[in-house]
Amino acid sequence: MKRRDFIKNTSALSAIAILPSFSNCKFEKKGRLKTAHIGVGGMGGEDLRDISSHALVDVTALCDVDANNLAAAKKLHPNAKTYSDYRKMLDKIGDSIDAVIVSTPDHTHAPASLKAMNMGKSVYCQKPLTHHVSEARAMRKLAEEKNLITQMGIQVHSFYDYKLATLLIQSGIIGKVNTVRAWSPKNWGYDGNAPLGNDPVPETLDWNLWLGTSAERPYKKDIYHPGNWRKLVDFGCGTLGDMGVHIFDTPYNALELDVPRTITNKCRKPNGFGYPETNIVTYEFPGTKYTTNDFKWVWYDGKRAPEDHQDLILPGSENKLPSKIKSNNKEATLKDKISLETKLTDESSLPEQGAMFIGEKGRLLLPHFMQLPKKIVDGKYVDISKEISAIEKANNMGKPIRDYSSEGPKHYHQFVDACLGNDTCSAPFSYAARLTETILLGTIAGRFPGQTLNWNSEKGMFSENAANKYLVGKYRKF
Repeated sequence: MKRRDFIKNTSALSAIAILPSFSNCKFEKKGRLKTAHIGVGGMGGEDLRDISSHALVDVTALCDVDANNLAAAKKLHPNAKTYSDYRKMLDKIGDSIDAVIVSTPDHTHAPASLKAMNMGKSVYCQKPLTHHVSEARAMRKLAEEKNLITQMGIQVHSFYDYKLATLLIQSGIIGKVNTVRAWSPKNWGYDGNAPLGNDPVPETLDWNLWLGTSAERPYKKDIYHPGNWRKLVDFGCGTLGDMGVHIFDTPYNALELDVPRTITNKCRKPNGFGYPETNIVTYEFPGTKYTTNDFKWVWYDGKRAPEDHQDLILPGSENKLPSKIKSNNKEATLKDKISLETKLTDESSLPEQGAMFIGEKGRLLLPHFMQLPKKIVDGKYVDISKEISAIEKANNMGKPIRDYSSEGPKHYHQFVDACLGNDTCSAPFSYAARLTETILLGTIAGRFPGQTLNWNSEKGMFSENAANKYLVGKYRKF
């Protein structure tokens, strides 16, 4: 999409009402769902497994630029047709499929999804929804114009603890929220220099198709494919675009946020190749009925995340963060860290990843993931078992299941059932695009460290013109 077209379209998008996150359209009821899968290695393999675990799914086609991934998926689904180029796949069998699952690196999410959506196909797309803000707005607009079933791949959105936290916040358990602090110590950044030279492209990899719409460059082993592309600005969205989407999701949904007014990223200077390994991103949002008017959101990532702050001090603790705990004056062993991460009864240490809501009547800690939220008032934990029981009963939630293998498929099956006319999607593109836009504005702010960027949602532009060129990507013909 050209920049002038994007700016022209944003004025129309601004008139679209903000839809509740638990809404989407329905198709007429069908007997079975025929799916095509774009990207079947890594997370794509998990997506394929969980979509196909639905009893009414027929896996019709598989596509991957890596022949090894494709061969492994073909063994599991021998009747599916195989392709290396998603464009050719959709052109050849578009009439015989109902839904497309997009599980590629981030830079191919929008090109593949938009082609499928223009053909009228339902789309399940992995998070973050897109690589550029312009793409997120385009996908939201097209989904609404064509009345398509859509879902972004944030599986935990459908997990018990996140639904519970959403309902607790909306019940007013800590009053109006003035701040959320969220964190992940993961490092999907790269502070080094771009690699020099080139390596032979593996015979099993179509490098041109992997690059897709991104700029042409030489192949380097272990830099791009299969696993490190998240760290690189031309292909991924850093830790913010990976874990940030998951951890932002519940507060964003619970507080019914739109996109932010201002964004500031405290990080190192941009190097043009990799995302910063450490980021502290501060967002200021318009107030909602669940927040104060001066609501802000602070995100921390990198090895030492989060930074010490009084909002994060827990009862009975000096707030020694997991990443800072030491043993015998040495860094904690892997065993220590695993024990710390999995010990659900330890209430004196922050979880390795999570979010803290700070409200008028206390704080609510939401670990990531599969742990109950905890309320803190005046430096002490408060028993909220009665509130939880009431919410469980009122919303027919049942009890939590602490098993990812059984909980994980729920989000996928919800999409399948919605396509078959039997359910609605909880993370449609009407919701996912706004959440993704918020995330991407934080990554753009990383190109202007320490500078506050002012975002005009109605115009779809920054007040700081230098930042606007990062809203739209340049698509290479391939």
